[in-house]
Amino acid sequence: MNSRHSLIRAVSSLLLAAAVLVAAPARAQAEKIIIDDEGFSLMHMMLLNAPGVEVLGVTSVSGNLWSPRGAAMQLRGLEVMGRTDVPVAQGAVYPLVNTEKATERWEALYGKLTWKGAWMKQWAEPTQQSTPPYYGPNDLTNLPWGAPTTKASPEMAALFMIRMVHQYPGQVTIVEGGPMTNLALAQRLDPEFAGLAKGLVYMGGSFNPHRVLDDRSAVEFAREFANSPRREFNIRFDPEAASIVSRAPWKKITVVPADPSTATQLSRKLLDRAAKAASPALGKLIAGLEPGFPLWDEIAAAVFLDPAIVTEKEDLYVDYDTQFSAAYGDTLSWREHYQPGLGEVKATVVLSVDPRKLEDLIVRVVSAK
Repeated sequence: MNSRHSLIRAVSSLLLAAAVLVAAPARAQAEKIIIDDEGFSLMHMMLLNAPGVEVLGVTSVSGNLWSPRGAAMQLRGLEVMGRTDVPVAQGAVYPLVNTEKATERWEALYGKLTWKGAWMKQWAEPTQQSTPPYYGPNDLTNLPWGAPTTKASPEMAALFMIRMVHQYPGQVTIVEGGPMTNLALAQRLDPEFAGLAKGLVYMGGSFNPHRVLDDRSAVEFAREFANSPRREFNIRFDPEAASIVSRAPWKKITVVPADPSTATQLSRKLLDRAAKAASPALGKLIAGLEPGFPLWDEIAAAVFLDPAIVTEKEDLYVDYDTQFSAAYGDTLSWREHYQPGLGEVKATVVLSVDPRKLEDLIVRVVSAK
């Protein structure tokens, strides 16, 4: 009898333990991401420091900077942050089709571009922002935080991305802050790439931005959209890559175009506030950033971290013009039933965000311990 009671008590204990396990909420797992961008910006600092986010790697792509220079800055930025555990993989040096000479030819036919990134030599008119020095593709002189002592991975960015989505199927989100050359290469090398990722959040494209702020630098950045509302640099640098990526079978695409950026600014006040909240090492990096620019990539990072900052959005089919014409690189979009049906994937397009919530989120995540 005693042995029977003991058995009943043991079974009851096991059943109770199982019930507790079933009732308990699943332990939250860190969101796995890869950051693909030209250099090392406040966006990187936010995502690397945000709680609940595991950065599997940082990859470089040419855009505002050449890819080798961007990788060197990423390595150095990670060193300063004490995050050398995060690998850096250098990506594509050149766009798929577009070139510097082709861009100069395009300008001779259709007018001057506001910004040309790594190909920029001068502004078309006087502007408050400094003109960056012109470097060659492999010129690593005058890096803003000095040369890194660590080395980039021997694995190229596209291959690293492919390996990560296969290693963690359905778990990896790509946060893209630059041209999409690496993503397009990954998709062409492995047609399963996009479908194996959890999703894509990218800063790129333009729908119909309007000036919101009256600050001089904000006005300067907003004015380019008055006559070219569908043009944006990340896409214009490599339109073919953007079109390939837009038609890849992602589970979820979130587009952060130029539209919400015109209500935001990387002001000195915001930089000082964030630098003060951050650790001394990270604070020094933040304080040294040049103010006056819209919060382009930072919005993309913030939308990934907290979609509640979004105040207006729309689901649209999105693609990009790849014809060498006046509209080369311009954003194409359709509502349901009107898309051409060439493989476009419906995306969530972020049209506006709450600037105050955005700034509060930036300060909060860079100060997270």
